[in-house]
Amino acid sequence: MDTTNSNKIILSGMSLDELTAFTDSIGESKYKAKQIHNWIYLKSVSDISQMTDISKSTRDKMSDIAVVTDVKIKNRQVSSDGTIKYLLQFSDGNCVETVLMRFDNRANLTACVSSQVGCACNCKFCATAKLGFIRNLTPREIIEQVLTIQRDTGLKVTNIVFMGQGEPLLNLDNVLSAIDIFNKDFVIGIRRLTVSTCGIIPQIKKLAQMDFQPTLAISLHAPEHSLRASLMPIENKYNLDNLMQTLKDYVGDTGRRVTIEYTLIKGFNDTVDCAKKLAKLLIGLKANINLIIYNPNDKDDFEKPSKDSIQKFKYVLEQSGKKVTIRLERGSDIDAACGQLSNKYR
Repeated sequence: MDTTNSNKIILSGMSLDELTAFTDSIGESKYKAKQIHNWIYLKSVSDISQMTDISKSTRDKMSDIAVVTDVKIKNRQVSSDGTIKYLLQFSDGNCVETVLMRFDNRANLTACVSSQVGCACNCKFCATAKLGFIRNLTPREIIEQVLTIQRDTGLKVTNIVFMGQGEPLLNLDNVLSAIDIFNKDFVIGIRRLTVSTCGIIPQIKKLAQMDFQPTLAISLHAPEHSLRASLMPIENKYNLDNLMQTLKDYVGDTGRRVTIEYTLIKGFNDTVDCAKKLAKLLIGLKANINLIIYNPNDKDDFEKPSKDSIQKFKYVLEQSGKKVTIRLERGSDIDAACGQLSNKYR
């Protein structure tokens, strides 16, 4: 049970069973727990006083020992395309960024959430890597990111991607606990939950043995060992050959298709030769390919690829029979796009 610095109990992030234990502890019924649960997860309130179908005497009793949340919005930026980026501060002073993405002509509202404060993987194109690793987020801190979005906007998040700050599979137990809450309490389908990883092989194997699997996305970004190692140091620990075999085993064990994420960087990994090597690498793997256009940040000297090289790369992959999409760029003008999250605060 999480508490604030003032030792008050924090209600957000609790399951219905945990809320029932809380209402039991203050001499209230299980029905009160269901009411509190609905106010937190379905109506996204931020304060006990807003739970208006609960008697004032019960609310006062709850307020003496509990709060809904202790997370603060330190900064909020809105992109010209409607994307919203939040810099959230936790009770220990640490901050993470989370992003709400909207897409034209789609009902989906996607939250891109962080799983760690900083990141230890040091991918060269990612601004988060420059923060280094500070600590893992708790399940509640992951959940609070989506709750904050819903409280602030009054909108219901429909899809969640673990593509914010941090490597989710290096915080797998807490990520899975949060996913369970998103699935059961937020009522978000498991196929609308996506976990992206740079390829932590032991944890992918662990995920394959779970009773349920969110969509698995693999940050690949290069089709051969030497090129990938120069971009992603994790390649020196979990190399492409072993990763590909692990992914084939994962698909075989789960029956779930994986997504291959590939960031195109000008003059580095965007050539036709790279596309041919990637197509060859993915032979026999049940996977879709999501091409990401590199988003500049002030932490490196990489550049965006040309439109011509993007289309040629996509064409080569499509000829191999794979479904290929180009990720829509969202929020780059507020440093909210892929690879740009760095807790920068003005």
